[in-house]
Parts: sequence; C-alpha cells; structure tokens
Amino acid sequence: MMPFGLFILLYLTGHLSAKQQPGKNLKPPDVDCLLLDLDYVHCTWNGQGTPEVNYTFFNRFFHDPEFSECAAYISENSTIIGCNHPFEDLKSKKFNDFYTKLVYGNNSFEQEHDDLKSKVKLNPPANVTVKNGSDSNLCFYWNTSLGTCAESEVRYRINVNKWEMTKLGAGKQSYCIDVPSNSSLYELQVRSTMGEQCGRSTLWSDWTQPVFWGLRRKNSPEPGRHGSTSVQTLVLYIVGAFTLILLVILLVHHERLRIILIPIVPNPGKNLDEILTHGNVEKWLPISKDLKEGFKANFNERPCSVCEYSCVPQSPSESSDDSTSAVSTDQTNCSISIPANESECLSSSCSSSTSTLPNLSEEGKTVV
Repeated sequence: MMPFGLFILLYLTGHLSAKQQPGKNLKPPDVDCLLLDLDYVHCTWNGQGTPEVNYTFFNRFFHDPEFSECAAYISENSTIIGCNHPFEDLKSKKFNDFYTKLVYGNNSFEQEHDDLKSKVKLNPPANVTVKNGSDSNLCFYWNTSLGTCAESEVRYRINVNKWEMTKLGAGKQSYCIDVPSNSSLYELQVRSTMGEQCGRSTLWSDWTQPVFWGLRRKNSPEPGRHGSTSVQTLVLYIVGAFTLILLVILLVHHERLRIILIPIVPNPGKNLDEILTHGNVEKWLPISKDLKEGFKANFNERPCSVCEYSCVPQSPSESSDDSTSAVSTDQTNCSISIPANESECLSSSCSSSTSTLPNLSEEGKTVV
C-alpha cells in the first residue's frame, strides 16, 4: 500500500512542476515575416493564437555573421507577439535567405524564410493631387518611395458608382481621364507594389485617401459613406416590412379599424340593372332608412268632388219665363237643383275626380 501511495505523490508532484514550468512542453509557433517598404523586417508569431509565453526574438540574413536580437517588440495584452527589426540595404538583402529564432529559457526554435523577396509591402503613394490639363483632360499625380521599382494601380469612380480599375507600368506616377464632365464628381485612389524588374511582390500597399474633382449631384450619395448608406437603406426596408406586417395583423383582427382605414366601396354590379331600367338609385346608394322615410308623404285628405255642367240654348219666348236655378255644393257631394218645369231648359252632366291638393276650408265653394 505504501509504494502505491508514494507513486501517486510523485505523480502529482511532477504534474504540478510541469504546470509551473510552461516552457518545458512548448509547441514552437510559426513565424511569419515580410518587408515593410524595404525599411525593416516585420515578423509575427501569433497566427495560431496568442503565445503562452513571452519569447525573445533573434534574426539574421544569410551573409550576416550572427543573430541579432529584436530592436522593437510588438505586444498585445502584455504578451509579445511580433518584432520590427530595421536592416540596411534591404533592397539587395531581400534576395537572400532569412532566419529567425525564438528563445524561451532553454527552448530555442529556428525557422528559415527563403521567399522574403516576394513579401514586400510598400507604403501607400504620397502627395496625390489632381489637375485639369490644358488639353481638357483630368490628370492625377502621386509619388512613390521606390521610383521606377514600383508599379501602381488606379481606381476611380464617377458620382459614387462602380469602381473602374487600371494597372500602370513600373515607374509611372500619373493617370489622366479624357474629357471629364464638369457636372460629375470624380473620386480616385492609388496603391503600389514592387515591380518585376526589382523582384515581383505578391503584396500591394494600402489604398491612398481618396481625392475628388467635380461637383456632387443632389441625388448622389455622399462620397465615403456609400457603405453606411446601404446599411441605412437595409434598416429602413426591414422597419417598413415589419410595420406593414403589423398593420395587416391589426386590420385582420380589428374590423372597426379596417372599415375606417379601408372603407367599403359600393358594388354597382348587383343593382346596375335596377338603375338603368327603373331608375332606382336608392338600392345602389347607401341611403339610411330614416332618410328614405323622410321623402314619403305623411298626410291624408278627403277627396273633393268637382261637378261640371253646361247650358242648353233656349228660345227667346221661353227665356223670359225662366226662373233662377239654385246650385248648391258641399265638400262631399256635388249636385245641381233644377225645378221640374225647367228640366227641358238645362241639361247638365256631373263628374267627380279625386284631388291630392291639401284640404280646403269648409266654407270654400266652387261653382263652374
């Protein structure tokens, strides 16, 4: 039992010692190097993540007699992740092999770099200016630190539209646009790389700050904010779609709100025949019941009988002996009283009709 307990104790002690000495089982990180504008070598070793320890960095070229320690370390969150080391005559030394070494305690990791000549990153061109030439062309000018060794690439756009790219030959430091429009806005940027005659590089410099010429249209987006404008437009579309969906839900579940916002339009198809044939507009128009009742007659009256009569011509001998006929009418009966001895003198006819005029006064009499 004692040997087993002693074994466990020794195992735990060794495990704790290994934790207290992180450099004992270190995995060597990969070092990635490039040349910045042929001024210094820039190396980093955090490509697989932040290193566990702070390494000491050494480097040299093939013909250098010995390693030299890093002149300027690069740190992140108190951990060293890279180094910038200046060298003289890097324009010719870049064709030689380059060696790096990371040291921590008794651990040392060396690495060879034989492709440093293709990893030259230049600084962006400087002093970018624009001039309107005498031949009505628009020309842009700039300066590069390597002169004829550098090749340039130009991109420009008009009124914040799509970029147009153009590559220029080695040493060329100007670009012209034929017959530009005075009513348009021109935006141009330049970047450079190492040319073929000085050792082709696969890396380009960063783009310069844009230079502008011309006038910006009122309906064109503001230069430099094209990306933010697109984001704002997308946000507006999303908010608009959400508002539309919410409005549809409210209209479906709230009938009163739907009637207010979307009133019912009369359908003429059902009663169009009634309107054309019988002129019945009431069935088509939404007229209330009370309004319909208001147009109906709401009074009653008794009919008045009207009597008509005509005189028959008489002989002169008989006219002197005629007596006066008495005529009497009332509101319900129309009659003519004629004496019996004068029945041959007058002949009368009486007809009655119903009037829809308002009631006449009880004293009113009509004699025709």
